[in-house]
Amino acid sequence: MSFPMRVSLLVCLSLTLFGCAESVTFAEAEAMTPVGFWQGYFDGVTLLISLVGSLLDDQIAIYAIYNNGGFYDFGFVLGVGTLGSWSLFGSDND
Repeated sequence: MSFPMRVSLLVCLSLTLFGCAESVTFAEAEAMTPVGFWQGYFDGVTLLISLVGSLLDDQIAIYAIYNNGGFYDFGFVLGVGTLGSWSLFGSDND
């Protein structure tokens, strides 16, 4: 896959996933059902996208405050590790 194609794919994926990140107040979070491992994993994988989005819009957060504790955190860390292990711009050794 060529470099321009990879960049285009990354931009399209980023724009698609921007809609998944949300920001809630502490008062709203108290009334919500806590999220667990899988939401933490997803938030970890989309960390960079959410980070860029949070710099552009105050309504986007990178971490869910209405989580269930350890399982969410574990999923978040695994998601960040998964993100780090993916290499979209790695060398082409074909």
